[in-house]
Amino acid sequence: MSNRSATAGYDRHITVFSTEGRLFQVEYAFKAISNAGLTSVGVRGKDSVVIVTQKKVPDKLIDASTVTHVFQITPLIGCVMTGLDPDGRNQVMRARSEAAEFKYKFGYDITPDLLAKRMANVNQVCTQKAFMRPLGVSMILIGWDAERGPQLFKTDPAGYFAGYRATAAGAKHQEAFNYLEKKLKGDEQLSTDDTVELAIGTLSSVLAANFKAQDLEVAIVTQDNPKFRVLTTEEIDAELTRIAERD
Repeated sequence: MSNRSATAGYDRHITVFSTEGRLFQVEYAFKAISNAGLTSVGVRGKDSVVIVTQKKVPDKLIDASTVTHVFQITPLIGCVMTGLDPDGRNQVMRARSEAAEFKYKFGYDITPDLLAKRMANVNQVCTQKAFMRPLGVSMILIGWDAERGPQLFKTDPAGYFAGYRATAAGAKHQEAFNYLEKKLKGDEQLSTDDTVELAIGTLSSVLAANFKAQDLEVAIVTQDNPKFRVLTTEEIDAELTRIAERD
C-alpha cells in the first residue's frame, strides 16, 4: 500500500516527475514497445548495415504483403519500427516530412545522424507537453553517409538517440544485447555476409526459432549499393540457406 501511495498520481500526467525523479508515462511507453511482441535487430559492418525484424501477420484473412515494419524514408535511409503499429507509421510519415523539408531547404539529402537527432528531438517534446503523449515505438535507423560510411542509429520515446555498432529493440531486446556483446568483442569489422548472418543469427538465437523466409523482414545498405533495399522472400531464403550450410 505504501508503494502504491508513493507512485499515486504521478503516472496521471506526462509532465510531472515523481518524488523519485521518474516520468512514469515515458516508462509505460517503453513497456508498450516490449508488449507489442516483436523483436528487431540492427548490425553495422565494415561496408554495410542490416536490419532484421519478425514478420507476424495477426490474421489469416490479412494480405501478408500489406503488413510491414520496415520503411524507406529517403533513397539512402530506411528504418524498422518496433512497437505500436499506428505510432510507427505516424513517426515514419514525420521522418519523411523532415527529410523532404531538409532537402528543399538545403539542397542535399539529410544524413542518417541528423535525421535521428531530429526525430529524437521531436520525441523529447512529447515528454514536456501535457496535451501530447509519447509514441510507443522505437525507431532503428540505417543509412549510408558519403563521409562516414554505414550508419546505425536508434531513437526511443524519451528522446534519446545514439549511434551503434549493433542494437536491438522490442520484446527480447536485453537478450539480444547480451548475445551481440558476446559476438562483437574487439573492433573486428564484419563483411556484408557476416553482418547479415549476425543479424539473422541474433534474432534466431534469442527467440529460439528456425525462421522461414516469410517470417522475417530484412533490409540492407551496402557500399556497392548505398540505396536502402528491402530483401525479397527469395533473397531472404537464399541467405537462410547459406547460413544453414555454413553451420
